[in-house]
Amino acid sequence: MNDDVRDLLAAVLEALDIPHPATVGGDEVYSRIRNDRATHVVVALRSVLDDKPLMGIEWTTAYLREQLTLHPATGYVTVAQAHAALAEGKTWSEAVALPAGEDQ
Repeated sequence: MNDDVRDLLAAVLEALDIPHPATVGGDEVYSRIRNDRATHVVVALRSVLDDKPLMGIEWTTAYLREQLTLHPATGYVTVAQAHAALAEGKTWSEAVALPAGEDQ
């Protein structure tokens, strides 16, 4: 497989494979972030698959990664974060509470 295509596919996976929320309350934020990221993936794939693309795969991949940086998977507590907090001895309520300053 071409290295450029592999890099683009890795960026697509990075965009869509975000951690699941620990609670139903985080699902709205998770869904919004995943939807935003999926939209950027569609734009990138359409750009690459266009019969006459304006930019190459390398540029499109860099643009997709830039968009992922602008739309990070934050604003909710992930399953892994909750499990780590529980392992530290926190209660479930403490484990699924957003850190101070992190808005949903």
